[in-house]
Amino acid sequence: MPFVVAIDGPAASGKSSTAQWVARELGWRHVDSGAFYRAATAATLRTGAPPEAWTDEGVLAASARVGRRDAGTSVAPTLDGAPCDDEIRGPAVTGHVSLVARMPAVRAWVNAQVRAAAEAHHVVVDGRDMGTAVFPEATLKVFLVADPWERARRRLVQRLGRPAADDEIAAETDALVKRDAADATQTVQAADAVLIDTTYLTQVEQVERIVALARAAAARTG
Repeated sequence: MPFVVAIDGPAASGKSSTAQWVARELGWRHVDSGAFYRAATAATLRTGAPPEAWTDEGVLAASARVGRRDAGTSVAPTLDGAPCDDEIRGPAVTGHVSLVARMPAVRAWVNAQVRAAAEAHHVVVDGRDMGTAVFPEATLKVFLVADPWERARRRLVQRLGRPAADDEIAAETDALVKRDAADATQTVQAADAVLIDTTYLTQVEQVERIVALARAAAARTG
């Protein structure tokens, strides 16, 4: 059976970039569940329906336009058969993805996509309920947390490509705290997850710690 490393945590806790790096170090595949929520959001935006009229059924129908592709060491979504990385990271999708992620039918669809991607490969998956709802028997479960201010600072550096001013970080922190509240029911730490506070860790340190844990867990179970 393929091994699964499930990395959960709140928005901007560094899940996706860390998971991608861990997967490269292990020689496994990376699956970003958030990318599939974003792809479902982008597909729904393409229909032209106003967000206030979106329903589980409508978003699920639009998600039929979403597929999967191998992108090097990652499994990524496609939209209408084409790569959609830039579109799903844009502001329109970012502003509406939390609405989509709260829809039970869409959550079930995304979970099915992630499980299917993990059927034939050892994978590192990241999201908000990977270790609880999607892979409760994962080889290793990790829950990443960080101070909201630090999460906001990191996100802005990544987005802007420069150090952020305090007022920019304050505004982004406020947005993240609101996002945390909206996502609270989907951001739950599994009882057997390893909690890692990354506030004062470099990404290299995060990756080294998780890779060591993954290799130890794989050795125990394999």
